[in-house]
Amino acid sequence: MLPFIAGCSQTRKLSSIRQGEQVAALSLPGDDEEVVELPSESQVDTIPFSSDPQIMRAIKDDQSGEMVATDVIRASKVTARFRHVAERLGKLRLEFDITVPAGVRDPRWQLRFTPSLRMMGDTVQLERVLVTGGRYRKAQLKGYQRYKAFLASILPDSTDYVRIGQFEQFLSRHYPQIYALKTDSTYVSDPGAENLFGVTCAQAVDHYTNHFRQMANLRRKNNSGKMYGKYVKSPIVSDGIRLDTVLLDENGDFVYRYIQDVSSRKGLRKIELSLNAQVYEQDKLLAQGKPAEDLVFYVSSLSSLVEKVDRYKFMIIKRMVYDKTMAIIDFALGKDAIDTTLGSNASELRRIAQCVRDMSVDEAFEPDSIVLTASCSPEGSYRYNEKLSSRRSRSLVAVLEDMDDLHLWKIKPRSVAENWEMFETLAVGDSIVSEREKEELLSLVRSSADRDAVEGRIARLGCYKYLREHVYPRLRTVQIEFYLHRRGMVQDTIHTTELDTVYASGLRALSELDYKSAVEKLRPYGDYNSALALAAAGYNYTALDVLEHMNCSSSRELYLKALVLSRLDRHSQALASFRECVALDPSMFHRANLDPEMSYLLKFINL
Repeated sequence: MLPFIAGCSQTRKLSSIRQGEQVAALSLPGDDEEVVELPSESQVDTIPFSSDPQIMRAIKDDQSGEMVATDVIRASKVTARFRHVAERLGKLRLEFDITVPAGVRDPRWQLRFTPSLRMMGDTVQLERVLVTGGRYRKAQLKGYQRYKAFLASILPDSTDYVRIGQFEQFLSRHYPQIYALKTDSTYVSDPGAENLFGVTCAQAVDHYTNHFRQMANLRRKNNSGKMYGKYVKSPIVSDGIRLDTVLLDENGDFVYRYIQDVSSRKGLRKIELSLNAQVYEQDKLLAQGKPAEDLVFYVSSLSSLVEKVDRYKFMIIKRMVYDKTMAIIDFALGKDAIDTTLGSNASELRRIAQCVRDMSVDEAFEPDSIVLTASCSPEGSYRYNEKLSSRRSRSLVAVLEDMDDLHLWKIKPRSVAENWEMFETLAVGDSIVSEREKEELLSLVRSSADRDAVEGRIARLGCYKYLREHVYPRLRTVQIEFYLHRRGMVQDTIHTTELDTVYASGLRALSELDYKSAVEKLRPYGDYNSALALAAAGYNYTALDVLEHMNCSSSRELYLKALVLSRLDRHSQALASFRECVALDPSMFHRANLDPEMSYLLKFINL
């Protein structure tokens, strides 16, 4: 009668499930319950799989000997179907209970629960929770045992399938002199064996090999995958499983506290949680449970406290603008003609032409003038170099006159006889010239205004040959300066304000939960929004320092200060700041419900 009664009970349960009875319910943890904090990253609750299947989070009862769950949490009676969750550092922590009534459980079943999150049009499937009956687990383990026995029946590759006894008996009866070789360790080659037996060793071994047994073993080996599916109908898995608990005791509801961390998103306001339930008996789906009533989590973020204000910066706009470039035009020693085959002259002239074109077509500016300043290296007399640099400047003007758009500019040639200023820069920065020689060079250059005398003294130094070959050629340059003015502007300067785009991008980053970027852009301003960005990124001490220097007076400033003080466990100061905040704006009292750092202060405030 017992199997008949058990079968009727299972049929009734299955019928009620198919007719709409819920297999499990979703609920929110009670506020008065103590919840143990889990690590920030979800951990799969499992034991590494060994040669024998393991049971996850189940222990044997000392009195009954049954396997019972270790994760049963006392059920919490909460009627609310929604809760506010606070976003912190881009993360949300969702907590909910999965309750499985005792009446829908059966020892032969496994109940499979899959929670799913719906947010901003996307569906995210969480790790499953399995509630496994004792007989279901026994059937699983029995399948593994049968498969293990099957594997044990497969002979190893080293197995010898030759029927040695029959082979020896044949030899002893018909070829006793050959059988006598059994105790002879003399090596006999295949040709030698063929002379003795009339067949080769390979042929003899093949004749007395049990090919039927060998092929049967090979078939078992090749069918090992298929036999796994035959014996292990419902494998014990660990991947993608949050909990797999064996339950034999059907007295009382089973409640599992599910804690999940979720990455927040820009614009995320609501997360809906649903639960899919299935009833399995080994590999067969018996029933699809009625969906549990959904839970809703409303997201609150510190970024919602941002003050969307425009900041402006003071600007002085000048009518005349200026740009310059340095062109390395190589001149032969003592020559002023521009040789396009010398050095990089050809590419430098192309670059200058491109600069002229770019400056000429700029719609914001009108071309004014181009100043060309040529210079020489210190060789030769100063008077001669004056004339030479002037001729070099005019030579470059003659070359530029053939370029496009040059008619829009006024060309002004200038010259510097000897470029001693650049000489000092190059000599001091040269890694070949020693420190002592650098000091000596600077002393000589600054000792006298007579440049010919100075050059003569430098020529007597040990580093002169190096300077003349590597430094002096770089002094034969042409500096090009472009002067433009703003179109339509008459005054020389205008004082104006301009929208601070850096501040605006910082507010945008704060609204998009990009706290690192928001801190980088807003921190220099030292205002409320910069303090908010610091608090949102977890820099509480720095945020408090900014707020204290601000002398907080608005309700939002006082609220943020109270929140930061609460995080730093300075509760009396937090309460004082929150009192001031609510006195200015009573609606901020309700905002505190959304921030876990602040909600405890509500009981001290009497509206």
